[in-house]
Amino acid sequence: MCANSSRSGSVTRVTACRKEDLPEIEAILQLSPEASAWSRSSLTEVFEQHSKYLLIGWDDKHIAGFISGRVVTDEAEILNLAVKPVSRRRGVGGALVQALLELFGREGAAQVFLEVRESNAAAITFYERLGLCQIGRRPEYYRNPLEAALVLALRPGAGR
Repeated sequence: MCANSSRSGSVTRVTACRKEDLPEIEAILQLSPEASAWSRSSLTEVFEQHSKYLLIGWDDKHIAGFISGRVVTDEAEILNLAVKPVSRRRGVGGALVQALLELFGREGAAQVFLEVRESNAAAITFYERLGLCQIGRRPEYYRNPLEAALVLALRPGAGR
């Protein structure tokens, strides 16, 4: 059974990512081994193809984290989420997820998906608190180390 609650946090604001924000996102990724490891070229490609769904969370005057996603027809996917270690447990991640879910809802997404490492208990708990439920498992999905992914899903409107 999935939880259907959300938490509001202390993020000053969530904004669209600008190209000049990419180096700071890259630095956040280097501090976040649990996030999807994107190279500079991968990050640039995501920005160029899905910039509408690349959001920045600000903690006061500093970028504290980011989230990225995409929409294909009526399905949406959260591609990556990372928050600076010093900004964790302050509502940054929750604010980013909620902002992206609202954007997905406005875009008409009927369902939202994401994958998370099976061993990442903190992230799984975080997503479940936001209303996402496990709907599947993908063996050997992640590399370095080789690990299964849990597939989580949320219908827009649930958990918000």
